[in-house]
Amino acid sequence: MKLRSPLFAPGDSDRKIAKALALPADAVILDLEDSVAPSAKDAARATVAAALRSTERKAVVRINPAGSEWHLADLAAIVPARPAALMLPKCEGAHHLRTLDAALSALEVAAGMEVGGLKIIAIATETAASVLHLASYPGTPRLLALAFGAEDLSADLGIAPRLPDGSYPAPVAAARAQMLVAAGAAGVPALDTPYPDPRDPDALAREAAAAAADGFAGKLCIHPDQIGPVNAAFTPSEERVGWARMVAEAFAANPGAGVISWNGKMLDRPHLKLAERILSAL
Repeated sequence: MKLRSPLFAPGDSDRKIAKALALPADAVILDLEDSVAPSAKDAARATVAAALRSTERKAVVRINPAGSEWHLADLAAIVPARPAALMLPKCEGAHHLRTLDAALSALEVAAGMEVGGLKIIAIATETAASVLHLASYPGTPRLLALAFGAEDLSADLGIAPRLPDGSYPAPVAAARAQMLVAAGAAGVPALDTPYPDPRDPDALAREAAAAAADGFAGKLCIHPDQIGPVNAAFTPSEERVGWARMVAEAFAANPGAGVISWNGKMLDRPHLKLAERILSAL
């Protein structure tokens, strides 16, 4: 599953779900958490389950956090509808994923699904406590990606999520960097936090380009107009793709080589690893 431009759609709106599923986002995230009022949770759960069953396009579902009063009911309703993946908010480390893994395994057996087949995108920096456990993710079952959440983290710290120039305050920036390293250690993509103002495409494009340069694989979107700029930022340039193909072909022609000379430059296995990552984004 490509994850350049995952687009959120509120789970309590049939109209917005249908619109989102028809858009060119890499993935659609049907939301049962922040965009749904407590009084509408039950109805939204039924709406999302029905949408999953009625569309050929697979969608991710953001369930409510572990420990919330809606979490288990979300799982019971959504897992049998076979989403593409689940998104777990307020994830505070691998122990949350292991607990969720056990619940999902039981539900998968009951639904006749492959045990372990349903993957999880963990929003891994929404609380200060979650940042302390970023090193716990390598080897965690079902992990599909880690997502950076700046807004909730800043609220937990009692600070603004962005400074006047658009940059992050020191603790938010530190958490962002730590999560990128954690995703690399776990061998999964990292997804950047949404840009909060859909009316400012230029600022979005700058932030998305910076995220791509830092190593993020995609950026969460909260408005359809954000899909195009985000897809553009996370699509490798023709020059970069050409370089990656050249490196891959050179090593394919010399499978036993650790180092290859090309145009007077030395290429080694880390170059091949980078090339493979670039080509996987196509």
